[in-house]
Amino acid sequence: MKRYDLIIVGAGPSGLSAAIEAAKRGMNVIVFDENERPGGQLFKQIHKFFGSKEHKAKVRGFVIGKQLLDEAAETGVKVILNATVIGLYQDKEIVVKIGEAVEHYKGNSIIIATGAAENMVTFPGWTLPGVIGAGAAQTMMNIHGVKPGSKILMLGSGNVGLVVGFQLLQCGCEIAALVDAAPRIGGYGVHAAKLARTGVPFYLSHTIVEAEGDACVTGVTIAEIDSSFNFIPGTEKHFDVDTICMAVGLSPMSQLLKMAGCKMEDNPKRGGQVPICDEYGRTSIPGIFVAGDVSGIEEASSAMIEGRMAGIAAAEYLGYIDENELNKELASLDKALSGLRQGMFAPENRGRLIEKTDEGIAVSDSLLKKGYVADDEIERFPGFTHTKGIHPVMECTQNIPCNPCQDACPKGCIKIGKDITALPAVDDSVSCIGCGMCVASCSGQAIFLVDETYEEGYASITMPYEFFPLPEIGIKGKALGRDGQIVCEAEVINVKSLPAFDKTNLLTIKVPVEYASKARFFKAE
Repeated sequence: MKRYDLIIVGAGPSGLSAAIEAAKRGMNVIVFDENERPGGQLFKQIHKFFGSKEHKAKVRGFVIGKQLLDEAAETGVKVILNATVIGLYQDKEIVVKIGEAVEHYKGNSIIIATGAAENMVTFPGWTLPGVIGAGAAQTMMNIHGVKPGSKILMLGSGNVGLVVGFQLLQCGCEIAALVDAAPRIGGYGVHAAKLARTGVPFYLSHTIVEAEGDACVTGVTIAEIDSSFNFIPGTEKHFDVDTICMAVGLSPMSQLLKMAGCKMEDNPKRGGQVPICDEYGRTSIPGIFVAGDVSGIEEASSAMIEGRMAGIAAAEYLGYIDENELNKELASLDKALSGLRQGMFAPENRGRLIEKTDEGIAVSDSLLKKGYVADDEIERFPGFTHTKGIHPVMECTQNIPCNPCQDACPKGCIKIGKDITALPAVDDSVSCIGCGMCVASCSGQAIFLVDETYEEGYASITMPYEFFPLPEIGIKGKALGRDGQIVCEAEVINVKSLPAFDKTNLLTIKVPVEYASKARFFKAE
């Protein structure tokens, strides 16, 4: 039986982060993962992360995954793939199936970082080919380069549904509708807004009645539901689709912890059955730790910090560092993690209706119900300005933990302050140079450069654009509003792609000046 200082189950963001921290302190670390490649969900995530520099904000998930793998290799972490851990026991012994062999390993300490599994909902036809999970769709698109379908209905308006929905559009799919049984959007408003302005319709307080088709999905019917989740007769709506994508939440994969005898609890706010543990991942069994979604569903940024905490705690448990070093390291990580757990989407706010921002501004009712901020609502937010000449317009209207725009502006035009969840505002005393770094750096694609004095009777609008093929200069088309409806004619006057923009292209269109505050997307004729 092989023995290691630390055995980690799961080579995702939390598991790799834990392995790196432990190995840095001299521990002999091995990581097992049942998949063909390490990195967990990171290599599916082509979008830019939220947070600040310390949270790897504005860096795309697959880039973060590569960084973690490189660092793990440098620190001597051993990663075994296609290895399914099928047993965990109180004395920290694990049983692993590798190929056709079943092997036993002993750890002086164990970290379980198995993540979470997708939830599903049942309805007539839910077993038809063409009904898939959002994670499966991401794997098909971003790992294997396979288009999941041509015309898709997305079920679920949390961050997963919104992010994957946008990636489906980038893949060349059509989104017929985004549907959710909840009465309001569950994820970040900026994610919903970038979907809505492409023309994707939102149907909240709706769910699927049935999927149609014999050998595969050929259509779907949805209907509105009442407060008791009963269908309202006469509200049925039919869509011809070939794929139904479900993003209806995640459940922690905590079975190994239960097998080992760790104390467990059913906690809906943390995603289901989770281990009882302290803030640093220590379970009820000394030497067994947890990190990431297995202890409660959060974002990957939080999982990485939790992994680092668990790795350091394991090092202290085995005497590789003393308590003073432990406390010093954890204090810094505590601060970083608390920054991600502030604002409207803090864990304690799950399920609550937040009616005002931290600044006392009424939250957009249209955003919560339709996916976009209405024209008569946007003016009340501090990032929306009408400064003469070129200037940033920031349509970030919720307190979410993110501040790359403040760091990206070389002139300091944008201010958020020390509170990472504060709404961004424009410093009118500083002149914008129109470099576009703020537009490219915004993880929510919620910043635009507007020049209402571009030329007589016309304004220019520079927007983030992550679709191919890129429109050519001189191409004419339609400008779409925040609701995805046509607002006016538009002409492409510039397309800018730079390495510093990290694959976010800047598309500049010319529109009649009266539409400068409304045009937010371009569709070629």
